[in-house]
Amino acid sequence: MENTGRHRITRREFAAAAALTILPRHVLGGPGYVAPSDKITLASIGLGRQGMVVTMDLLQRPEIQVVAVCDVNQGSKEYAEYSSNAMLVAARRLLGPGYEDWGPDWASPGTVQLTKSFSTSLGIGGREPARKLVEAYYGSRSPSGSYKGCRAYRDFRELLDKEADLDAVYVATPDHWHAPIALAAMRRRKHVLGQKPMAHSLGEARRMAEVAREMRVATSLTVNNPTSQATRLISEWIADGAIGRVREVHNWSNRPYWPQAVDRPKEAQPVPANLDWDLWVGPAPMRPYNKAYLPFVWRGWYDFGCGSFGDMGCYSFAGLFKVLDLTPPLSVEACSGESYEETFPQASIVHLDFPEHNGRAPLRLSWYDGGLHPPRPAGITEQDERQFRHRQDGVLYVGDKGILLGGFNGDNLRIYPPSPKYQAPPRPPAAGGAPAGPPRDGAIERWIAACKGGQPSLASFEAQAPVTEALLLGCLAQRLPGEKMLWDRASMKVTNSEKANAFVDPPYRSGYEL
Repeated sequence: MENTGRHRITRREFAAAAALTILPRHVLGGPGYVAPSDKITLASIGLGRQGMVVTMDLLQRPEIQVVAVCDVNQGSKEYAEYSSNAMLVAARRLLGPGYEDWGPDWASPGTVQLTKSFSTSLGIGGREPARKLVEAYYGSRSPSGSYKGCRAYRDFRELLDKEADLDAVYVATPDHWHAPIALAAMRRRKHVLGQKPMAHSLGEARRMAEVAREMRVATSLTVNNPTSQATRLISEWIADGAIGRVREVHNWSNRPYWPQAVDRPKEAQPVPANLDWDLWVGPAPMRPYNKAYLPFVWRGWYDFGCGSFGDMGCYSFAGLFKVLDLTPPLSVEACSGESYEETFPQASIVHLDFPEHNGRAPLRLSWYDGGLHPPRPAGITEQDERQFRHRQDGVLYVGDKGILLGGFNGDNLRIYPPSPKYQAPPRPPAAGGAPAGPPRDGAIERWIAACKGGQPSLASFEAQAPVTEALLLGCLAQRLPGEKMLWDRASMKVTNSEKANAFVDPPYRSGYEL
């Protein structure tokens, strides 16, 4: 457990020092200026790809001051990135002019073949690279050109003990650590921004919503679907009766990119010197170290991740629940190929049955992954049929009067039978006439507003707990394919399977209990 050893400067001390220091107008004051005493002090916990990318986003927001980073990995270049040198390119873009040659030690060491069909570039991550980036960013914006105010920790518990006046944390660890860290932070009245999925078990999701409500802290997942333009448009069309009463929804993804349907490796490998393996495993059952578990590839293991359903379904389900006003399902069942004791299947179909609610008809929501698709709808255009056949992911609403077909997050909407009344607006062009890129993460902006006393985000832990419950029930069904599980939300039990109940709220490993 370590930090920088420097004196801890509180926000009050920082504000007082700023008041006595003469700085240029472009540093203090001017458009978008936020006084130091009004900033949300934040620590980023978990600095793999998602942790690094979102931390870069947070650094650019004037309301946020990143004061600490935390990761069990001191630093390494083993994290999957979406293009060659993506982390290095993003860091230089963040720092801006004059930093085009910054961080040559961040260069990618090459690519790795994760599965027979998927290879990825490797990028940098860990607490020391993150600290270097945070200090370089703030230094690039200071009159002196340097900054040394970011502390680095190995253990989040030490961070929470020593950063007493911290306002908020961002949690981007592997899935099995999301809830323990978020709960510990909320119980100290820290606001929490979390990566999806919200939790690793059903019991954790329930507790996270309860503690967020009790502590009255601002929480959010980094999912935008509940408030996206596509979600609003689908909601309007369905409410207007465009396809009649919705009876079925089909949602599919080409994930996983990482290995699943594999057995535990038989050999133990030496633990890298930069990694605290015991702390990485944390609340999960201990096992010998092997590169089969991290980084990135942990998603396919029951003890650490939630498979492709938990990874990608968080996005689409957040929108589906909003559109259809869904509550947790009454039952769930899955079918898959060969099952494995410790990893999710390579491909599966999960069926979730939802009750009638607020005038909405009972509904079946089916999830497909590993390259599986629902049957192709009859009567769609030749162009849409080609897109459907080759589309890697998507969503299909089936109503009494027609169907609504779109991309995974509700983009490129089509209604059948076609109607001039229901036409999706064209995507607004960016500068130069090219299609606009994805909008800035609105979930983070709404979370910041909630931290400052605004309305809770639709991606808050309380709002997303029912969504997470459905996802984790689907993950549970993938562990026990062929069994139809009946879910009693009130008692938080599967009423017809004690074997399934063992996974609803499993105990933590000794020494890591909350």
